Amino acid sequence: MGEENYSGRLFALLLLTWLFCMAMYYHLPDEVSGVRLKKVDLLSEIRIKGETPELDSLRKAFLAPDTLAADSFLMPGSDSLLLASCADSLAVKLRDSLYRVMERSGALRDSTGVAIEDFTPGHTGLSRFFDALNRQSVLGRPVRIGVLGDSFIEGDILVADLRAALQQQFGGRGVGFVPMASQTAQFRPTVEHRFSGWNTYMLISNRKYRYALPCQLFGVSGGKAAASYKLPARYPCLQPVSRISLIYEENEQTQMQLVCHAGDTICEQLPPTTTITGYMVSGAFTGADFSFTNAKGFRALGVVFEDSAGVVVDNFSLRGNSGTPLKELDAARCEEWSRVRPYDLIVLQYGLNVATDGVVQYDWYSLQMTGVIAYLKTCFPRADILLLGISDRSRQEDGAFATMPAVLALLHTQRRLAQQTGVVFWNTFQAMGGENSMVRYVKKGWAAKDYTHLGFRGGKEIASSLVKSILKEKKFYDEADKATW
Repeated sequence: MGEENYSGRLFALLLLTWLFCMAMYYHLPDEVSGVRLKKVDLLSEIRIKGETPELDSLRKAFLAPDTLAADSFLMPGSDSLLLASCADSLAVKLRDSLYRVMERSGALRDSTGVAIEDFTPGHTGLSRFFDALNRQSVLGRPVRIGVLGDSFIEGDILVADLRAALQQQFGGRGVGFVPMASQTAQFRPTVEHRFSGWNTYMLISNRKYRYALPCQLFGVSGGKAAASYKLPARYPCLQPVSRISLIYEENEQTQMQLVCHAGDTICEQLPPTTTITGYMVSGAFTGADFSFTNAKGFRALGVVFEDSAGVVVDNFSLRGNSGTPLKELDAARCEEWSRVRPYDLIVLQYGLNVATDGVVQYDWYSLQMTGVIAYLKTCFPRADILLLGISDRSRQEDGAFATMPAVLALLHTQRRLAQQTGVVFWNTFQAMGGENSMVRYVKKGWAAKDYTHLGFRGGKEIASSLVKSILKEKKFYDEADKATW
């Protein structure tokens, strides 16, 4: 009798456990307070999972042949009218033919099979940038690249290696633009940066001020502030530099003391201004210490370390930025900025703050970014634009990490955006290795365990691939330029 009662209780306990597990499987929420939960699945080890229709359809959509007509790539504006007027010219047709031949031969692809996609007639989307590289001797300034992005590139991840590779190839030294204060100063390896006394204003959180390309401003707290910069030797070509420039936009009677490392000490009252102004010193420097007094109302943007020639790459990362706030940049301030720091190429790296698990429609984002790109073309008419596609990002499902379907959806949207706006596109997702590449990056220690952000080693891999793609595209541009003259 005792054995029967024991067996009955055991059976009842097993039944209750099974019912509890079923309830956990069917009724446990997908996430709690933003934390994704793993489902309780007793059959997870033997269940055969098929390809989700959502992911499969997104993959097919991305691989489908393009259907946009060439003349639909153009946007209203002087550049578009110029391109449209010459779209049937012999030179453009010849360039297009040469491009197709080189593309079929694989000459435009690097070892990862990633090619820059130029959606302009005649494939001249990087012509200003390549022309600047080819005529450095008469340019009278360094070739400048501005990289705008989110936390994916903060701390100079990816950008540091992009800068180093281009400077080794085309000359130039220095880290470029560095803000007066930074939340990533502690882990940025390309500059040792300390600061005090600054109030930070950002485009995405404070619309009171008028912003230029850096999307940040710095006001003085308490009438005095300081910032020190030291260029390390961790990357080639960082130091010494021949130019140090302070860029500020508002001043009445600020007293500045500038101690140039391996140079002189300068003490003077800064010229008053209500427009973006540059104060530059020349020599051979490895860093600088700035201190400001009597600085009520003083607003600065940052300090620049560069050479008088070669290439310089500025990192304008802003955590949490989706790219759409760029339409709020002030046109007059951007014009003032361009007079101080003209650019030949603007790189847009966005997407991590847009892709949302469970969302596969991003027409709203494309519509907003279409306006952003048109606005940037207006504000910076002498700069080419290169749009980087979103990188891989993983989600956890049944204990395993895999590419979020939202990544493929947004990637497809970004590529179509580049086509429709007539800018150049590069597929970061493909350069990483495609689907589930973030899982491999994390296993190798190349990315963070949030399965979203790169580490410096991962950034180096992507930068290497990007530089190879740029050089391949430049080779085509140079050869096509010879053939059409």
